[in-house]
Amino acid sequence: MKLRFTALLALLLLSLFAAGCGLMQGSILGPNDTATVIAKTAQIRTGYAVVASDLLEVKRGDRLDILDSVESPDVKGLIWYRVRAHDETQTEGWIEAQNIITAGTLQKSKDLADQYKDQPPQAAGSIRSVSNLRSQPDMSPENVLFKLAQGSNFEILAYKFVPKQEAPDVDDAPKGQQKPGQKVKPKEDEDDGPPRMDEKYDMWYLVRLDPAVSPAPAGWLFGRQVELQVPSDISFFQANDRKFITWQRLDSDSANKVGAGDKSLAPGSWVILARDPYSKPMDGVEPDFDYILVLSFDKYDQNYYTVWRTTGHKQVFGRLPLKVEGKGDNKTFTVTLRNPQTGAMDEKRFTVFKDKTRLRVTPPEDIGQYESNEVDD
Repeated sequence: MKLRFTALLALLLLSLFAAGCGLMQGSILGPNDTATVIAKTAQIRTGYAVVASDLLEVKRGDRLDILDSVESPDVKGLIWYRVRAHDETQTEGWIEAQNIITAGTLQKSKDLADQYKDQPPQAAGSIRSVSNLRSQPDMSPENVLFKLAQGSNFEILAYKFVPKQEAPDVDDAPKGQQKPGQKVKPKEDEDDGPPRMDEKYDMWYLVRLDPAVSPAPAGWLFGRQVELQVPSDISFFQANDRKFITWQRLDSDSANKVGAGDKSLAPGSWVILARDPYSKPMDGVEPDFDYILVLSFDKYDQNYYTVWRTTGHKQVFGRLPLKVEGKGDNKTFTVTLRNPQTGAMDEKRFTVFKDKTRLRVTPPEDIGQYESNEVDD
C-alpha cells in the first residue's frame, strides 16, 4: 500500500513538473511570436477539433501572443495557432491561421506600404472573390500575406505586367484545386497584328487597404480577381476598346481623388489615363497608358465636355504615376512621357484653370508632337 502511494505521489510530482515547464514556456519565458487578428471577428477555442468550444471572441486589430502551432489532423494544410489573448484573464486557446497575421508577415506588408507612402492613389478597385494578398507580384506560396475577403475595397497604387508563365494559378482556381496557367500563342506569330496584352501578360495590382478592411496596409493582387471601380458618371467614356487605367478628380481637394469605395460620385472634373489592349513595347517595356483625357461637367447643360485630349491616331507612351496638385480651381497634373525624338522619359506638367465657367488646360510647350483639341461631346 505504501509502495503504491509513493508511486502515485511520484507520478503526481512528475505531472506538476511538466505542467510547470509548460507554464514557464508559455507565460514566464514569453511567446514565440505575436499576431494580429485580420478577420472581422474570430473565436479563440478550447482546441482545434470540430467539437471544441468557444472561449473568447476577438476582433480585427486585436493583438495575440503565439504559443504554439499545429496542422489540423482532419484537413491537410489547415494550420491552427495556440494563442494568448490580451484580455483581463489572458485567455489561452486555439485560433485558425486564416484569422490572424503573424508579426513577421505583417511587417512585410508595412514595408511595402512604406515604399509607396508618398504615392497618390491611381485608381480604385474591389476584389471579386476571396483572394490571396501577396508581398510580391507572383504566385509563390511564400509570398502570401493573407486572404482578402470578397468585396473588399482598396486604392490602387501601381500596376505591373508580368509575362505569362506555365505555373499553378492558385488564385484563379476553385477552392482546393489548382488550375494550370496557360501560355497563349501571341497573335504576332500568326501574322495577325500585335498580340493583346492579356495574351502576353498577367496584370498585378499593388493596393493600399483601409485599416477598417485590414491591419495589413498593402500588398499585391492578381489582376483577374480585381474589378476596377471606375466612377459610373465617366465609365461610358471608355470607347474603342480603350480602358481607363488611372483617374483622379480635379475639382476636389480631398484625399480620396479616385472614389475608393464609392462609384456613385457627383459629376465633376477628371483627368484620365487610358490604354488600348494591344502590346506595343519599346525597348522591351510596355507603356502604362497611351491616351490622356480631361473631362469636365457643365452644370448648366448638365453634360460632360472634353477639355483636352491626345488624338487617337497619335498615341503617347506614358508611365505612372499620375500626380494632381494644387488647391481650388487651380490645379496641375504631372505625367511621365517618352520623348519620340530622344526616347527619354520626361515629366510633363499640365496646368488646369477656370476660364469663366469653362475648364481649360495649358499643356507643356513642347507637347506639340501630341496633337490636342477641345471637343464638345
